[in-house]
This record gives sequence, structure tokens and C-alpha cells, in this order.
Amino acid sequence: MLHAFRLVLLSIHFIVAGFINLLVVLARPFDRRNSAICGRVYSVPALRILGMNVQVQDQTLRDQKSPCVIVANHQSNYDLFMLGCVVPPRTVTIGKKSLRWIPFFGQIYWLAGNVLIERGNAAQAKDAMLKTTDTLQNDNTSIWVFAEGTRNLGRGLLPFKTGAFQMAINAGVPIVPLCCNTYKNSMRLNRWKAGQLLVRTLPAIATAGLTLDDMPALMARCHAHMVACIAALDAEVASA
Repeated sequence: MLHAFRLVLLSIHFIVAGFINLLVVLARPFDRRNSAICGRVYSVPALRILGMNVQVQDQTLRDQKSPCVIVANHQSNYDLFMLGCVVPPRTVTIGKKSLRWIPFFGQIYWLAGNVLIERGNAAQAKDAMLKTTDTLQNDNTSIWVFAEGTRNLGRGLLPFKTGAFQMAINAGVPIVPLCCNTYKNSMRLNRWKAGQLLVRTLPAIATAGLTLDDMPALMARCHAHMVACIAALDAEVASA
């Protein structure tokens, strides 16, 4: 019963938050500050509705004064609510171009200034890569990427796609790994206290001086650090 009630409230919240965010993005379309604001409008009330206890350790992002590429693990559609509250100011995300056509949400996502790419279209993907490199270098804006490319559904961190790392190397900006525990497997929406969400950023990984030949090692290093961090976060939740 509580599970169903929460889902109804979450649906209502999603609609109300959408109207608020639509006003934000219409007031200043494609402004780089929009994503952080919209993320919090979606996330903060939703976490209360879902009954999640949240702890965020994001010292790396607080100390990061220049643009970076944020690489996060991607579990489910709930990530909008779970991680929207930690999106730093002047940060945009990369999403599929088809998101633009999702009624209401897609238009907000697009007008918030996020980067949309056409997967499987090499020419458009290359143009998007050039655009994101310019954004990182010249627009004082960071880029948030779910480097797995799809939801892992709580089955562990999937292999990374190359895009985030190519962007970081081309722009010469650091990579900041951002991890959250596997909430997908421990969240119980039928309980008053549904679960615990732990979010932690790892030390930035420098890319200055690297070339694309260094990319496989860079990806492996980032992946290994994140796997270890997620395991540690899961252990903390299990022992709580």
C-alpha cells in the first residue's frame, strides 16, 4: 500500500516539477545553469517522497574550480531523482537525441542546455564531440556522462563507452568519478524508511598531456576505481 501511494505521489510531483522547470528553461533557454536547478527541483522532493536517507560526499566537486567530465554509474530511471540533487552548477549532461520527443520532459531536457546526440550516426556524433570539447574548453561548463551508455539495473558497473574519455582527453580536462551505492537492489518502497543513498566523488583523474592512445588505460583505471568505490558503499549500507 505504501509502495503504491509513493508512486502516485511521485507521479504528481513529476508533473508539478515539470511545470516549474518548464518555466525556468523558458525564461532562459539553453542557459548552462538550468540543469543543476532542474535536477534539484526533480530530486529533492522526490527523495523525501521515496523515503530515502541521503548522504553525499562530494568534496572533489566542491574543490573542482575548472570544468571537468563527471563520470557516474547509471542504475535506473530513478537516477533522475537520486542524483539530480548533486549536479554541480554549470553542468550539462549528454543524452540520446530521441529524448527530445518525450512529451514535456524531453523539451525541458533540451531547453535546459543538455547535449543531445544521435547514436549510430557517426557524422552527428563527431559534431557533438566537437561541440562538447568546445563547451569544456571555452564555456566554463562541466559535462556529466553515464559512461556505461545504458542502465545497469543493479547488476554491477558495465563496461564503459569511449565518449566521456575522448571528450576529456581532447579538452585536456580532468575526469571526476561519481559513485552511488546499488540502491536498485536495496530500496524497499513498502517501508517507511525505504533505503539509503550514498553518493561519493573520487579524486579527479588528470588527462593533461594524454592522447587517444592512452584512452584504454584511462578507462580501465576509472572503471576499477568506481567498481571498488561502489563495493565499499554497498558494504557501508549492508552494515548500517
